[in-house]
Amino acid sequence: MSMPLLGMLLFVGLATAAASTVTVVLMLDNPPLSLPRLRAVLVLVFGSSAAVVYCYGRLSVVLGGPFPGRCDDRNASGAELVGTVEEDWPLRSACVYSDGATVEHLSMSINVLVCLLAGLAVVLACAGAVLHRRTPSAPGGPLGPS
Repeated sequence: MSMPLLGMLLFVGLATAAASTVTVVLMLDNPPLSLPRLRAVLVLVFGSSAAVVYCYGRLSVVLGGPFPGRCDDRNASGAELVGTVEEDWPLRSACVYSDGATVEHLSMSINVLVCLLAGLAVVLACAGAVLHRRTPSAPGGPLGPS
């Protein structure tokens, strides 16, 4: 993925997450609360937050961030640096040494946070779909009586 696209996705995801959060707060302040609409907005909050965290982590890998400067020529046991590993998914940056040791510089917490947020978005979307199917439709179609 190119850096301009990652930057754009990060910006759009951040704007969407912020707007969705404001929408949730406004929905909670107004008394007639619609649970299906609240679920839909929460799906946007969690989904866009997952995209933001992933894009941030991926940009830190692509741009180098603190990662390349942290790879020492030798580790504590004296083994030489063989290379670096950068993976898109799971998002990972690591220094690999000749004795097989690796030193992670992009923590697993980013992957856990992305999976947790995306999982919450999927669960809410599926729950909304199931609950929507269980709700009987009004007479005259979705808009009510004619």
